[in-house]
Amino acid sequence: MEKIDLKKSHKALYRPSAGKVAAVEVPEFAFLMIDGEGDPETSPRFAEAAEALFSVSYTAKFAVKRGTQGIDYAVMPLEGLWWADDMEAFVEGRRNEWRWTLMIAQPDFVAAETISAAIETVAKKKGLPALPRLRLERFAEGSCAQTLHVGPFSEEGPAIERLHQFIAEQGAERRGKHHEIYLSDTRRTAPERWKTVLRQPFR
Repeated sequence: MEKIDLKKSHKALYRPSAGKVAAVEVPEFAFLMIDGEGDPETSPRFAEAAEALFSVSYTAKFAVKRGTQGIDYAVMPLEGLWWADDMEAFVEGRRNEWRWTLMIAQPDFVAAETISAAIETVAKKKGLPALPRLRLERFAEGSCAQTLHVGPFSEEGPAIERLHQFIAEQGAERRGKHHEIYLSDTRRTAPERWKTVLRQPFR
């Protein structure tokens, strides 16, 4: 059985080069999403959201693999949209004011009914507190600048500045929310080797 991996079929979106900023066109994908706010390192809601997203994504994956479709696919990485009512909260490190949407992309062949059944299964087995806040939504970003940051999240600043400079040099302006895609398992990888896709929509 061949394993489908959206990261490979959308290589330009999930495997950018480190240190290089590029313009990409991001199509519409289906995502499992959970909204929240607060410091990602200390807020229990952040960890709860990530656990719920992965639990439902893996439950859906195994249901599709065992079911009539018989399709095996790789669960996509965790992604995050970031913003604040006062964007100076990011510059000044007021992390308790940060707002976020955590999400995991789902292949189009995974039906909404499969996701609903997966949520019910996880609720019965684990009863995770973030499950009631989970939703399935389609999301398209369109034109974006992106790069790959290698290292701790706390050192993303220069890479984000390069993104913003690239957009300004195109005679464009930023729009939407700062987007990060977490390619590394932070529990098993040293911080200096963490790989994070940084993406900023523009117009």
